[in-house]
This record gives sequence, structure tokens and C-alpha cells, in this order.
Amino acid sequence: MAESFLSKLYEGKMEGEGFFVAIKPLLKLITLTLIGVILGHPEHKLIPRGTFRLLSKLVFALFLPCLIFTNLGQSITLKNFTLWWFIPVNVVLSTAIGSALGYVVALICKPPPQFFRLTVIMTAMGNTGNLPLAIITSVCHTKNHPFGPECRKNGVAYASFAQWVAVTLVYTFVYHMMEPPIEYYDVVEEETDECEIEEEQEDHLGASTYGSDLSIPLLYEAEWPGVHEKETEHSKTPLIYRVFNSLLGDSITSVPDFGALEEDPKTIRCLAEPKVVRKIRTVAEQTPIQNILQPPTVASLLAITIGMVPQFKSLVYGDEAALSFITDSFQILSGAMVPSVMLVLGGMLAEGPDRSRLGVRTTVGIIVARLLVLPLIGIGVLVLAGKLGMLLEGDQMFRFVILLHYVTPSAILLGAIASLRGYAVEEASALLFWQHPLIGLNCLNLEHNRRM
Repeated sequence: MAESFLSKLYEGKMEGEGFFVAIKPLLKLITLTLIGVILGHPEHKLIPRGTFRLLSKLVFALFLPCLIFTNLGQSITLKNFTLWWFIPVNVVLSTAIGSALGYVVALICKPPPQFFRLTVIMTAMGNTGNLPLAIITSVCHTKNHPFGPECRKNGVAYASFAQWVAVTLVYTFVYHMMEPPIEYYDVVEEETDECEIEEEQEDHLGASTYGSDLSIPLLYEAEWPGVHEKETEHSKTPLIYRVFNSLLGDSITSVPDFGALEEDPKTIRCLAEPKVVRKIRTVAEQTPIQNILQPPTVASLLAITIGMVPQFKSLVYGDEAALSFITDSFQILSGAMVPSVMLVLGGMLAEGPDRSRLGVRTTVGIIVARLLVLPLIGIGVLVLAGKLGMLLEGDQMFRFVILLHYVTPSAILLGAIASLRGYAVEEASALLFWQHPLIGLNCLNLEHNRRM
């Protein structure tokens, strides 16, 4: 009797220790984030907003590219390139499922008409960039993880292999989905002007040190520093509507003149170009696809190119490589990526949520769909993909990265796109703020389901 009681007590203790080990990586990230919140809190201002902005630029231009280059390049080979095909496919698949789920949320919750597309896109696009890399690094830094000795290298490589697809979706599909609705375009313009006036009236005491854009909320540049420098004459206009609906009188003048395109000698063709094709080409020319070539994406492409060519790989990667001192230096710099990302996230959360006109019901609907329903769908996709032989046999990290595409909150980059397009900026900011504190509870729920 006593032995049975003691054995059950020991089993309960071991189960409790196992649960603590499971959530320990999450607790590390939460601790780093809380430090960022304390340092960036507006009441204390231990670290000014400009410092967080500079730190985010270092992450974007240096730490993250170094992390991607050193880990993806070592793991990728021509054979692995063909074996990892489900990772980029899953990014598109998770976005498609999220879009369908967001459409259902919009139909059920009935947000204000101008925020219908925002509801869809905030449910669809998860964070496939900095946050998954931080989670993987924290997990692999913990003892007794189930991912083997190559945990960090393989995990970062898998996550990095997905980024170029996600970034392409953001600068094409998401960019046009967040186009200001034509029915509310005048309202958007007026709100933008009011925001500019308010920013000019803010205190510019630190602007001389950190730049004149110090008043811009950290969220808008957390994962895309200098986003406001990418604005064009069409970035805050309903371009697609104006191109495909020539019913706006004088406002259509902001669209390129199709007649001028036809008269250009370079565009002369043997057969007349159909009007629909010409309009599609005009929209494509105004799509900021060039922004895909950011430092992290360039690092991914270089790592893939070098890693798949054995002659190049032997020069750059490995202890005996002639250029190993370069990759070693990059490896040292990459160590600053995770703490920097979490500190910037904490500084972003310290600013608090913006006021939102989205409504409580829609806000809760998006959060529940993104952090509860979609992860359950992701588990189903993972099980089905395993049965169909789409996953690497016996590679738990591969499965973990696939699942991360479904469990992370909405991409922080959506805040930058909203700011760039001048559409639902405050609503996107509020949604991102409320989702990130709840990601911890979401991970705890997933761990509980796994153990059950």
C-alpha cells in the first residue's frame, strides 16, 4: 500500500518536472520580453524608443542574416533542398487555411465593413520570422529536448528555409489585401493627415540624437526598419480599384496613363495587348516585389546557393574551411539575435495597445481563431502529412517547425504593411499587442494536449 502510494507520488513528481522542462524555453523568452517591457516602459524610460529602434535595425541588418547564413548554409544540400519541399508548401497552405478561417471569422463577427479584409489577413498570416527562430533557439538551449544534437542548426535551417516564401506572400498577397477600401479612402486620408499633425506636435527632444522619426511607434519598424522610406505615390491609394474601375473621375489621374504605355516604343508588340493584361501589368509594376531582397532574404539565398554547391560549401563552412573565420565571426554575432528580438518585442508591448474601432467581438474572434482554432487545424495537417509521407522520417524538429507555422500570433510585419498602406494602422497594432501576451497560454495548451 505504502509502496503504491510512493510510486504514484514519484510518478506525479516526474510528470510535474517534465511539464516544467517543457515550458522552460517559453519561460526564458517571457523573461527576456519582460525585461524589455521594464526597460521601455513610458513611465520609467530606462531605455528610450530610439535605442530599441536601433536595436531592431541591428537585428534586421546584422544579427538575423548572420544566424540564417551560418545555420542554413551548413544544413542545406541539393538533396535536402528536394527533401524539404513541404516547408515552403506548408507556408502557403497555412496562409490559405488561415485566410479561409479569417473569412469565416469576418462573416460571424461582422466587423465594420472597412475592416473585413483586415480580419481575414490578420487571421491568415502568422509570424514565420523572428519569433519561430527565437522559440527554436530557446528550446535547443534547454537540456533534455527531444530534437537531437543538431537541434539548433537544423531548426534554424528549417525556419529560415520558410522565410523567403512568407516574405514573398507579404509583399504581394498581403500588400494588396491591405489596400485602403475605396469607400473609406477619404477617411483614411484624413486620419493620416491628423496623425502627421500629431507627430509634428510631439516632443522632439531625442530626435536630434536618433532621427526625426522617433515619434513613430516601434511596432511599425520592429521587423522592417525604414518602412516609411519605402512609401510611393500609390502605396496609400486604392490602386487596384482605380486600375480596374475607371469610374472615379479626377481621382483616376493617380494611375499611370495606359495610353502612354502603349505609345512607348519598348511596349510595341505585334499583337495589341489586351486591356486586362495591361491593367494586371500596371498593378504588378506597382507591387513592391523589390522589397523582398532584404538582408535576411539575401542571407537565405546566399546560404542556399553556397550550401548546394560542394566546392563553395567546403570553402565557407566547416572547421577546415579556408573562410571558416568569417562564418565563425557570423556565428558569434548571431548569438545576439534572440535576446535582441525579445527585448524589442518587450519595448513594443511597453507602448501599450492603440485604440481600435474593430470591436471587441471581432478582436476576440481573430485571437481565438489564430491562437486556438488554427493550431488544432495545424495538428491535423501535421498528422495527415505524416501519413502521406510528406515529412522527414523520424525528424521531430521538422514536424515542430511545420507546427510553428500554425501556432504563432499574427506577423509583426503586418503592422509595417498597415503603416505603409495607411490602412487600419491602429487596429493592426491593437491586435498584435493583445495576441503576443496570449501566445504563452497557447503554448501551454498545446503542451497539455500533447501530454494527454
